[in-house]
Amino acid sequence: MITLNHIHKSFGDNHVLKGVSIEVPEGGVTALIGASGSGKSTLLRCVNLLEMPQSGDVRIDDTAVHFAPGRKISRDAILALRRKTGMVFQNFQLFPHLTALENVMEGPLTVLKWPREKVRARALELLDKVGMTAKADAWPSSLSGGQQQRVAIARALAPAPKVLLCDEPTSALDPQLATEVVEVLAQLARDGTTMLMATHDLRLAARIATNVVFLEGGDVVEAGPASAVFGKPVDDRTRRFISTLTAQTAPLPV
Repeated sequence: MITLNHIHKSFGDNHVLKGVSIEVPEGGVTALIGASGSGKSTLLRCVNLLEMPQSGDVRIDDTAVHFAPGRKISRDAILALRRKTGMVFQNFQLFPHLTALENVMEGPLTVLKWPREKVRARALELLDKVGMTAKADAWPSSLSGGQQQRVAIARALAPAPKVLLCDEPTSALDPQLATEVVEVLAQLARDGTTMLMATHDLRLAARIATNVVFLEGGDVVEAGPASAVFGKPVDDRTRRFISTLTAQTAPLPV
């Protein structure tokens, strides 16, 4: 589904990603974990080209872009890749002047030019999926953080993307509201939605991820099935990271 080969990304003298290569299988949830500054959010944003790699290859399904120093990427190539993805941000980023329903409808209407009735029907279906039908006509300012994030998830799914990208989807929420969002993401995972998420919340990763990639200092330290990485990590750095955060974090309600 997603293949990243030898991705390099620097910000000035800061070499954030050092030739990272990963594969994200279809129908599963891959979690990028690591400490702050490990490169996980930057790597996630390279998938839909919110950050442009200096070199490497990004492939989603049958669409690929090759990056090299001095190589210019066309707008059409960027848009073709972005249309394969839906993005859930840390801080929701809902349009404040649109209702929950209108937020979900905006992308397919404005960008994809789908018929309004088709878009409305899909938006209502997605709001029901995330448990927000009763708030369809509510303004974002009247919603809790967890409710806003659930609307944001519905909005990201509205154009029927191949993969859902989640950048720290629970980090701006208190534990109770985070639990709402985790349950929505868990249900999407059970439904077979392909997801790639960057998260420091090991409870979230352990609950819904099928595969885990542990990054440190812009390198992949360890990657594999979630049961193996969490249950019997091979690298000492992975063991230290998981044990430290697990000791600090209470389990999520089931």
